[in-house]
Amino acid sequence: MLTRKQHQLLMFIQQRLQEAGVPPSFDEMKDALDLKSKSGIHRLITALEERGFIRRLPNRARALEILKLPESAASAPQETVAAAAAANPLPVGQRSTLNPPPGMAANDDNPGFASIPVMGRIAAGTPISAIQHNTHSISVSPEMLGGGEHYALEVKGDSMIEAGILDGDTVVIQKASTATPGEIVVALVDDEEATLKTFRRNGSMIALEAANPAYETREFGPDRVDVQGKLVGLIRRYN
Repeated sequence: MLTRKQHQLLMFIQQRLQEAGVPPSFDEMKDALDLKSKSGIHRLITALEERGFIRRLPNRARALEILKLPESAASAPQETVAAAAAANPLPVGQRSTLNPPPGMAANDDNPGFASIPVMGRIAAGTPISAIQHNTHSISVSPEMLGGGEHYALEVKGDSMIEAGILDGDTVVIQKASTATPGEIVVALVDDEEATLKTFRRNGSMIALEAANPAYETREFGPDRVDVQGKLVGLIRRYN
């Protein structure tokens, strides 16, 4: 038997996993449940784990796996989850259509899915050489995509683990040349280094912020940084 808060948290995590492919952050959970501190979330997570509803994956920040849902989930009021999601909307709106977005190629092998190119690797750590040419394509649910062009990159490094982005993940990027502070972007530094970081501004400088305390925030003049796109989705394989 789960408490009301435990049930709310479990359903919120489930919805975010379905929508974004990654669990919400502790701050998002705290805000969704209207708690004053993250310590309350830690207690709820521990309780759900002890009751066998979730599992924390070792050595991975924010990595949660739902093992089961309560029998009452099917009949539980949905406004709780909807309100939680509304309080913490995803950076890019989810599309409900099963048709590829305008300008996006359909995938004949997976009807209803879009095909986007994988453009090599992106560093989530020390920047590596700039984005490579198209290596292959992957099928992506149109629900992950908005308007415009998209591409995918394979993540190398652990500097974004607290944002739920792990080494070996594939990120889906919407092409863009500008970003709003707080968005996770592909940034090209000095036309030769590509990195995946949170975009910030510090006065006239552009700050590229990691989501791992082991990495320092790097600051550059605006003429040294070109935004190449914004994160809209993530794909992870468990094998």
